[in-house]
Amino acid sequence: MKKITTTKFVKNIFLAATLFAGTIAFAQEEAEEETSKFSLSGSVDAYYRANLNANNSFDEASGLPFAAPGSSFAQLPGFALGMVNLIAGYEGEKSGFVADLVFGPRGTDAIFNSPIYSSTGNIVNQLYAYWNVTDKVKLTLGNFNTFLGYEVISPSANFNYSTSYLFSYGPFSHTGIKADFALSDDFSLMLGVMNRTDVTELNIDGKYAYGAQLGYSGQFLNLLADNGSFEIDYTGGFDLSDTFFLGLNAAYFDGADDTGFAGVALYPQVTTSDSFSLGLRAEYFAETGEFGAIGTGVEDSSVFAATLTGSYSVGNLMIKPELRLDSASDDSFNFLNNDLAPQKSLSSFLIAAIYSF
Repeated sequence: MKKITTTKFVKNIFLAATLFAGTIAFAQEEAEEETSKFSLSGSVDAYYRANLNANNSFDEASGLPFAAPGSSFAQLPGFALGMVNLIAGYEGEKSGFVADLVFGPRGTDAIFNSPIYSSTGNIVNQLYAYWNVTDKVKLTLGNFNTFLGYEVISPSANFNYSTSYLFSYGPFSHTGIKADFALSDDFSLMLGVMNRTDVTELNIDGKYAYGAQLGYSGQFLNLLADNGSFEIDYTGGFDLSDTFFLGLNAAYFDGADDTGFAGVALYPQVTTSDSFSLGLRAEYFAETGEFGAIGTGVEDSSVFAATLTGSYSVGNLMIKPELRLDSASDDSFNFLNNDLAPQKSLSSFLIAAIYSF
């Protein structure tokens, strides 16, 4: 009888110990999950685009391209592809990394100056590691998208599907080291030393660019000095009501070759329901010298571009119809009419589908 009692007692102790050990292990796993996290996110996008007052195909006889705005991305005629964007990240208590890969025409355009090593440059959009030195200081080393401008490379993070001239002719990405400082609840400061703009895989000439960003309550003043070139950029936005937002981007670029640009873009956006919103991008962009962004071949040209975009959400899918009008000060070879002659304006329509995960 005593033997049976002792055996039950031992079994009970063993069971309790097992449960206790399992509880500790589970708690440790939960604690680890709370302090570190692996994530996989991204997007895919495709679109249909058509010019309303210009040609929509490549002319093989003349070698002249199809008409499209001089800005980046969303320029292809008919049914066209954007890109697949895959972003892997690991967020630890003090450190982490981001590996951002892109596949497709938009991704290739985004890293136009990178593929020195063809095996990596055609797909790497961002690749960096970071260290939270303190609660107020963060160091980042690697390749990261630019801190200048209102718009970004990923279509899922922009309201308009096509991009602005200011975004297209500013930097896309940098490779280097940057330090972010949280100066207060409202003020932030970033300082960076980087390779020359958009040369992201290695330093090819031993020269460096220097960047700084001062932030205050969602408003940012950005500076970039790059071997004789200089850009100053303001990016911000204001919630004017619960349903109305106004974004703003203004920039001035002075190039080392005595050409440059200046411009301003307004982004009024109104939310009409949980699933639909409407936004306008109104941009004025002017070249100094014969910069080449507008495609006129004339010095000191300018362009006004108005882009009206609707955004309808169905779960993780966004449908974006968009009407765009570009009007230049001079005839542009980007705006070829149906007779393949340059003209001052281009009107176009597109509808894009973007799925984010």
